[in-house]
This record gives sequence, C-alpha cells and structure tokens, in this order.
Amino acid sequence: MKPAPFEYLAPVTIAETVAALAQHGDDGKVLAGGQSLVPMLNLRLARPAVLVDINGVAELDHLREADGRVHIGALKRQAGLMAEALRAVGHAAIRNRGTVAGSVAHADPASELPALLLCLDGAAVARGAAGERVIPAGELFRAPLTTSLRPDELVTEVRFSVPRPDAGWGFAEVARRHGDFALVGAAALLWLDDGGRVAGARLALFGVGGTPVRGSAAEALLTDQTPSAERIREAARAAAAALRPDGDLHASARYRSEVAAVLAERTLTAALERCERAA
Repeated sequence: MKPAPFEYLAPVTIAETVAALAQHGDDGKVLAGGQSLVPMLNLRLARPAVLVDINGVAELDHLREADGRVHIGALKRQAGLMAEALRAVGHAAIRNRGTVAGSVAHADPASELPALLLCLDGAAVARGAAGERVIPAGELFRAPLTTSLRPDELVTEVRFSVPRPDAGWGFAEVARRHGDFALVGAAALLWLDDGGRVAGARLALFGVGGTPVRGSAAEALLTDQTPSAERIREAARAAAAALRPDGDLHASARYRSEVAAVLAERTLTAALERCERAA
C-alpha cells in the first residue's frame, strides 16, 4: 500500500511547528520516529492532509535530569533508555528510530512506554498556540490511541520521575512473539522505610484496557504494611480484579485478567527482592 496524498512540512523550530499545527488542526499529523505512523499511513488507516516532520527541530533533541525527573525531548530515540522495558519494544531497528515521546503520544494501550510514564508518575509537556502545559500521565491517556492533547499541540518532551536510589523495580510482559505488542504487561516500583514496611508502591498494567492502568488497589494494600509473599499475592489479585479488559482474537478477557494477576505478583516480588538486596 501507499499513503494517501498529503502536504509535507519540515519546520526547524518549535515555534514554526506549533504554528503549522495551529493552522491545520485535525488535518495535521506530527512525524518524529514514524515507527507507528508510517505503517498506518501505508495502510491508509491514517490520512492526514498535512505531515509535519519535526526531525529538523534540534531543540527537541535533548536528555537531561532536573528536579528529580528525567526530561526526554520529543526527538530522543528509544535506544539506551529504560533498558529493562525497552528490551520488549519491537526490534532493534524500531528502538533506534522510534522516539520515547512519539510512543507516549501515540498512546497504544499495549505499549510499554505509556505504562512506564504512568508507573513513574511522569508527565508530557505540550506546547500549542495558547502556550505550554504539563499533562500528568494520569490525565493524558483517554482511550486507545487517544490522548488529552489538542490538535494544535506538540509534545516537546516527556518527564519521568527518577526512582529513589533504594527503590526496587520489576517489569514483565507476555506477547505472542518477541517484538509483538504485549497481550498483558506490568511494571512495578517499591521502596521500604527504615522499619522494613512498604513506604511506597507503584504498579502499572498495560494491554488490559483502552489505556495503561494504575494498580491502585495493590498499591493501597501494600503501603504501610510489612511485605510478604502472601500480601503481594493478595495485592496482585486485587489489582487484577479491578480490571475490565476486552477479549479479542489474541486473548480472552479472562486470560488477560488471570495473566495480569500473575505478572503483577511477579513484578512486585522482583521489586521487593531488589529493595532487600539494596538494604
């Protein structure tokens, strides 16, 4: 297949990009890494009238740490970042070309990076004609491939909170083949207080609904409690019980719920073990 005809724009500043998006609105589409967009164009699942290529906007290519967050510019590629989760993202060619911000803005509910943004209390920075705003991950994802971004807004960077040095983490997913989108996945973060109780817990699940989902029930059951295998199992089951996944030709809703419980337990256990090793 070939894409439908479109006008091609290649701005070199953020201001030019925002002006182009403001002018064309819903008819415009941003191209960064293109690892999701280009296949959709070729299959004519996306038919923008205008393609705004931001690869020439040098000010979007940055990576820095400030105020306890990692700031990742819209052109920073996936290769080399958040190594554990990114091992599961597509293949090397996709990771070397795809962008972190592009994956977040694309908002595929089975994608790893939106779930990591949610787990790490992250945010997206969007700039439009009305100015700049910071959108917390919990307010960004609305439905499959749908966010709270306005048509005239450009994601200039995404921000991931840096975990505490003593925090443990876990990541796991199930896919039909390596490189496929996840049928179910989980990311967890855990840290303990001086008495060995859980001072904080984060759990995010993906592939189990229209958006990535925080495992709030699990977090509540673990926080301020002394962790144990049974308590983690109970928390994982509570998180899975709160899900309302859809079934499709790849997996039934029941399968997704059951696997979510297993992966939640597995990642929380891994996070606890890393905490204990660091103590």
